[in-house]
Amino acid sequence: MKLFWKRGYSATSMEDLVRATKVNRGGIYSDFGGKRELFCACMELYQDEVVTPAFARVEALGADLDAVESFFEHHISRIAASGRASPGCLVANTMTEIGPRDPKIRSLVKAHNDRIEKGFLHALRNETLGRGEPDDAELRRLAAFMLVSAHGLFSYSRSTNDTTALRAHAQTIIALVRSACNPAGRHAIAECSAGRRLS
Repeated sequence: MKLFWKRGYSATSMEDLVRATKVNRGGIYSDFGGKRELFCACMELYQDEVVTPAFARVEALGADLDAVESFFEHHISRIAASGRASPGCLVANTMTEIGPRDPKIRSLVKAHNDRIEKGFLHALRNETLGRGEPDDAELRRLAAFMLVSAHGLFSYSRSTNDTTALRAHAQTIIALVRSACNPAGRHAIAECSAGRRLS
């Protein structure tokens, strides 16, 4: 998993996998059926070992935008601890490398994205609980925006270990979403979405 995560699917050869796993080609083919199948197994393992420990705070009962901010900080803190740029998100990396070409991998990417968007929607509903606004359709649009923003943040973190800048970007995402949770903020965002310049 770590090898695919760092190097990507195409740049990881069977020889690389043999060296990393210390299992010969025959064993890999026998257990998994080949490189593609092993990669799919790694995508599923990534959910259990990486996504769930980090994202559980957003999926927890009562989680709100503070939990989302903590999720971003978890990622940035790992960069701070290592002093190196992040390998990013295995799923985001896979989206850009493989895209929709492979139906099985596409389904794994979709399942991940659905999970993250659902978690963000859960946090948004808790954040706005009792306010009466925005309506659920607007919250769903915000959750989709947060998903795209998270992928952008994690992908950008592959090119820098500047945690000050990464934290600023994460805080901007949260600030925009908080603003969109009130009527004035939603009006400004709607104007931008419509292509109108704000005064």
